Amino acid sequence: MADRPLGVAVIGYSFMGKAHSNAWRNVGAFYPDAPAVRQQVLVGRDEAAVGEAAARYGWAEAATDWRDVVEREDIDIVDVCTPGHLHAEVALAALAAGKHVLVEKPLANTVAECEQLVAAAASSAGRSMLGFNYRRVPALALARQLIADGRIGEVRQARLAYLQDWLTDAAAPMTWRLRKETAGSGALGDLGSHAVDQLQWLLDERVTAARGELRTFMTEREGDAGREPVTVDDAAWATLHTRSEVVASLEVSRVAAGRKNALSVELYGTAGSIRFDLERLNELVLTEGTGPTAGATQVLVTEDDHPYVEAWWPPGHTLGWDHTFTSQTADLLRAIRTGGEVAPTFEDGLAVQRVLAAIETSNERGGAPVDTGN
Repeated sequence: MADRPLGVAVIGYSFMGKAHSNAWRNVGAFYPDAPAVRQQVLVGRDEAAVGEAAARYGWAEAATDWRDVVEREDIDIVDVCTPGHLHAEVALAALAAGKHVLVEKPLANTVAECEQLVAAAASSAGRSMLGFNYRRVPALALARQLIADGRIGEVRQARLAYLQDWLTDAAAPMTWRLRKETAGSGALGDLGSHAVDQLQWLLDERVTAARGELRTFMTEREGDAGREPVTVDDAAWATLHTRSEVVASLEVSRVAAGRKNALSVELYGTAGSIRFDLERLNELVLTEGTGPTAGATQVLVTEDDHPYVEAWWPPGHTLGWDHTFTSQTADLLRAIRTGGEVAPTFEDGLAVQRVLAAIETSNERGGAPVDTGN
């Protein structure tokens, strides 16, 4: 392994497979200190489609059987970008084969599967990382630093929302994301997982209790075989409590008209506040001080001393959503090279899944508070 580039296999070639392929293709150009990689194989069920995608995204070959691929000696890293119901099966096989594993969020569809993955990762020779790419947004990484440095004092409350509108149209077709057996949950798992991870990561503590409500506004959609029931949520709301008794409100929706990819984070402390919106991902709003003279500063997070920025463009030149995946890949490769810690870990993914499960349970109990077990 040391004498050749690390062989990479990405399992899944659609939306996330494309984003991760872009990262593997570019990581060496922007992070030359990371170990060299070879884009060995892209895996998908449709032979023609995955072959076309492999050629377009720069992979040496395409394959349709992930089981054979994870056992291959020329594969060192397995990157799991499948629908959620396959995450655990693929990742467990890759870990058993001693591979390094990157799993796109959420870690799995259930707490039990996440617990299996945490145990497998602990006993595997490979390194394991979970793909919460928004940890690599420079503005959010800077926010974490500012909070840790005490710039906004003791955080008391938070507001998090992740709003999209791609399901607002009742004529939008059925997809795997709308079936519980493949997606696990709807907006809650798809978007809420990002928001919960941000809260726990920014504060460096776990959510211990949650109460929530889920809603499915369009209970049927048109599929290949006619009308099908939608078995996941379109939107969710929750109140979360952390170990230090920070209270956070959470709202996620895929039917919020006019909001395209709006992850917003607001944290309010005893000495100031921080605000962020993914639709303006290069900006962070910092307020220091309280009372009538307190003022907000809009920070353009593009300076060389800001997190992750140095690898990219001169100061003032903004980054995009795709850059986060490349930085994520670089962090994994550096950890493989040095034997250092990876983040987020599978334990982080389990902690998020416990919160999501608690919100679902609370909804089933009419909004009663539920301990997360974190």
